[in-house]
Amino acid sequence: MRVALFLPCFNDALFPETGKATVRILEKLGLEVVFPESQTCCGQIHFNTGYRREARSLMGSFLRIFQDFEAVVAPSASCVAMVREQYRELAQEVGDRALLAEVEAMASRTFELTEFLVGKMGVEELGASFPHTVTFHPTCHSIRSIDVGDYPLRLLNRVEGLQLIPLPGAAECCGFGGTFAVKNPDTSLAMMEDKIRNVLSTGAEVLTAVDNSCLMHLEGGMRRMGSLRGSGSSGKRTGVRVMHLARILASTEREGE
Repeated sequence: MRVALFLPCFNDALFPETGKATVRILEKLGLEVVFPESQTCCGQIHFNTGYRREARSLMGSFLRIFQDFEAVVAPSASCVAMVREQYRELAQEVGDRALLAEVEAMASRTFELTEFLVGKMGVEELGASFPHTVTFHPTCHSIRSIDVGDYPLRLLNRVEGLQLIPLPGAAECCGFGGTFAVKNPDTSLAMMEDKIRNVLSTGAEVLTAVDNSCLMHLEGGMRRMGSLRGSGSSGKRTGVRVMHLARILASTEREGE
């Protein structure tokens, strides 16, 4: 199968290791992975702030760039939700039936990484090894928009050495929400602090999720709270490390490394 890697803006600009891990995972399954270098933003930010014309332009670029691939895979539930849901709304607004059909076809073959692995390929065991305690934050778009269900947990439970610790209040939003955090900073901050308290209560070494945007938000909050993983006064590693799920699934780390 010829698969296109759709690497959303956050990952491309700030978290390139997530994209590299995604490629390693897909190639390990024997897939031909292509990264179309002409890809740009999916238009989610423009759509959410009312710039419909600009969002439609970016949608047109996305449809053109990815039209010839059997599947489009992204390590981001948020941007996949844009393609699967908001593109449909944009096409309906202009009343173009041919465009709507094109959007529907693209939506049917665009996947978040974990749903592609488990739901499409039927794979849960990737031969990964990650000897750490981990807690998982299910991001809003992953559970409320594209409904990845328990796919991420099923994958994490098959990682050698990994101990998965349930996150209290897991389904609660972390407060990021893209422009929500900018327009409603006080509410966003309160939601973030609630989520971080729950993360810290697990005692887990690593916090993971399928969206780097939410992880970035929580990482910033923990940095300000002094709860990010680092060396304490005794020289021992303390606190929480933040890591996208793809990096864990691509890991071959062994005990003591």
